[in-house]
Parts: sequence; C-alpha cells; structure tokens
Amino acid sequence: MAQGKTKRKNKVRKRGFSFYLIRILFILSAALLVWPVYFVILYKFVPVYYTPLMLQRKIENIGVANNHSAVKEWVPYEDISPSLTRAVISSEDNLFQTHSGFSFDMMQKAWNDIQKGKRFRGGSTISQQTAKNVFLFPVKSYVRKAYEAYLTFLIENIWGKKRIMEVYLNVIEMGDGIYGAEAAAKTFFNKRAKDLNPQQCALIAACLPNPLIYHVNRPSNYILKRQAKIIALMPKMGKIEL
Repeated sequence: MAQGKTKRKNKVRKRGFSFYLIRILFILSAALLVWPVYFVILYKFVPVYYTPLMLQRKIENIGVANNHSAVKEWVPYEDISPSLTRAVISSEDNLFQTHSGFSFDMMQKAWNDIQKGKRFRGGSTISQQTAKNVFLFPVKSYVRKAYEAYLTFLIENIWGKKRIMEVYLNVIEMGDGIYGAEAAAKTFFNKRAKDLNPQQCALIAACLPNPLIYHVNRPSNYILKRQAKIIALMPKMGKIEL
C-alpha cells in the first residue's frame, strides 16, 4: 500500500512539473510574440536612435586604438534626397513598393547566384533588413530568420512602406561607425542628406552590401561599376510612391 501511494505521488509530481514547464514555455513564447508589437507601435512614431548592430560594433571595438563613437543623426524622410530612396530600391529591392515584405524572386535569384558560384548577395528585402537592423543582432541562425520574418510582417502591417524606408535610411550602416543617410552625407560629401545628387546616392547604395569593406570615399573599380549600374537602373524604376 505504501509503495502504491508513493508511486501515485511521484506521478502527480511529474505531472505537476510537466504542467509547470509547459506553462513557462507558453509564457516565454507569448512574450516573444507580444513584446515586439509594443516596440513596433512605439517606433512607428519615435525615432530609432540605437540598434543592436550599433551595440555589437561598440563591443567589437573595445580595446581598439582608433575606437570612436558612432556617427548618426535622425532626419525625417522628407529631409532625405528622393534619389537615395530610388538608388537603394534599384540596388537592394526593386519590388519594395509592391511586395508584402518578402520577395521570393529575390530569394530564388540569390540561390541561383550561389549555384553559379557568383558573388553572394542576400535575398532579404529592405523590409527584412529593417526588421533585422532595428530589433535583432546580425547572427546567422534559422531561429533568428524565423523571428525576422515575424517582425517583418509586423512592420509591413503597422508601419507601412514610407515609415520602413524612413527607418531604413536612418539606421542602416553606411560606413565604419556611420549610420544613416544624414551621417553619411555629412561625412563623405560635407552636405545634408536632402542635398545628395543621384551620383552620390548611387555610390552610397553601391556600398551597402558591406560598408566595412566597400568605401564611399575610396571606391574600388567594382564599386564604381556597381554605381554606374545603379545610375542606369534608377530612371527605370518609374514613379516611387510610398
């Protein structure tokens, strides 16, 4: 009898522990889905002044002799040259105005390039890049990509295209310690972002795939060719309405 009671108690304890564990996992899962909604709504109206990537770069440069503070300055979308919007859409995501955050054509093209041994270019849209830049550390994992997809869905439906582009152009890394269009314009061209000409915008866009390797102020032949290609593509985009 005593053994029977002990077994029943052990079963109850195991069930209790399992139920407790399930509750914890449920709460954690719910939190991971709910907390971003708050910040997505907040950032629909509030400028994004700091991102996980900026923190990562700061940590990476601890102890480096020439470590310097990040250069960044938030400006409204209307204070950024329309040519820069046209340039980044031409080079990074030519379906930005029409897709819902994801472009399977871009993913397929990226995969085809890998298969052909060409230079790797990611298949992420501007919306996906913005979600990653604002909310996530740039680590490579399937979990991160899945969470990025969820965040992309949120910003597409809560922010809309114009706000996504405004945030993207204000937070994206454009050089070593340089974030956003205004900082890039002042650093590289000694002018405001709204005064950038199409050639300068195309040069900035040409370096976006890896701004720590490609330099706006010291463009390689490869970057100059990309700039020329982007300049040729920009008029073909038609009217841009965000």
